[in-house]
Amino acid sequence: MKEISRKKFLRVCGSIVAGGAVAGVSGVLVNRNRMLTTSVPSGNLRGRDEGALASPYRQVALVDFPDAIQSLAQHDGTVYVAMQNEVSTMDMRGKLKGGFTVANGVIRDMAVDGGEVYLLHPTSVSVYSQQGRLLREWTACSEQSNYCSLALSGEFVFVTDMDYKNICKYTRNGDFVTFIGSPNGFVIPSLTFGIECIGDTIYCSNSGRHQVEKYTLDGKYIGSFGKAGGAPGLFAGCCNPVHLSCTSSGDIITSEKGNPRISCYGHDGIFHGILLDRKLLGGGYTAYDVKAWNDRLFVAGKNKVSIFRFDSTLASTGACASCSVGCSLRTDAIQ
Repeated sequence: MKEISRKKFLRVCGSIVAGGAVAGVSGVLVNRNRMLTTSVPSGNLRGRDEGALASPYRQVALVDFPDAIQSLAQHDGTVYVAMQNEVSTMDMRGKLKGGFTVANGVIRDMAVDGGEVYLLHPTSVSVYSQQGRLLREWTACSEQSNYCSLALSGEFVFVTDMDYKNICKYTRNGDFVTFIGSPNGFVIPSLTFGIECIGDTIYCSNSGRHQVEKYTLDGKYIGSFGKAGGAPGLFAGCCNPVHLSCTSSGDIITSEKGNPRISCYGHDGIFHGILLDRKLLGGGYTAYDVKAWNDRLFVAGKNKVSIFRFDSTLASTGACASCSVGCSLRTDAIQ
C-alpha cells in the first residue's frame, strides 16, 4: 500500500475529522439491527478439503458491522470494535453491548486498560472513558509522524511511527519520554509496524526484515526471531508480520498479509503452529486483526468479526496435536 503525503492525507481526511463533531460527544449504540450475529453449527464453517490446514479452531459466530473495521481490542471479557467515528462493544459470543461516537474517524489502532479506551490516529492519541467521554488527547512529536500501532504497559504508552522508523514512549498522560530505535534498523515499507507488550517486554514487527524484535520497557534491545520465507514459521512477502497480539499465558500471535494467516509463537520465539490460514479466514490479501481471550480468537476483516473457538477434537489431528506447552487457548472456560 502506497502512503499518500501528509498534505494529501489532511485534505482527504479533513472532512472526516471536521464532521466528527465536538470531541467527547458520546452515545450508546442501541440499534441492534445494525449488527447481526450468526451462529455457526459445530465444525469448521468452511469445512476441510484434502490438503487444507488442520486447524484446531472451529468458527462459532460471524458478526456483521455497518462499516469497515479499523481496529480490534479485547479487555476483561469485552471486545471493542473501532469503525469510522465510533467504537462498538460486544460480549464473547458477539452480542452487542453498547458503544460511543468519536471525533477523529481515522483510527489506526486501539487498546483498552484501566477503564480507558486508547485510540491511535495518524498523528495523535485520544483517550476515552468506557462511556465515551473524551478524557485527554495529545499530538505526535512531529507533524510528519505516521503512527501505526500502540500498546500499553504499566504507566506507559508505546506507539510505532512508520515514517520516522521508531517507537515513541509516552506516559499515560501524554508526556513524551523517549524514542526507541532498533540496532538492526527498522525497515517498515508500509503500515506494518505492529506492537504488543507482554508483561515487561515489548514485542514489535520489523516487517521489512521479516522479524519480531524484543525490548525492555526502557528500550533496551533483547533480541529477535523470524526469517523470510513462505513455509510455516517464516514470514513471507515484502513486509510481515503486520499485527501482533498475545494470549493470557504470554504466547505471541502474529497475523500476516499477502497470503493471510495467523500463527502462534512462544515468548521465546519458538514456532508453535499456524492457527488459521487464508481459506479459514475468508481469503483476500489484507492481514486480519486478531485478539485472543481464553479459548477464543476474534478476527476482524472488512466489516466482519469472526469468532473461532478451540475444539479439542479438531486439535487432536491438527496443528496442536504435538504441542505440549501450557496454552491458554486450549481452555474450555466459556460454555
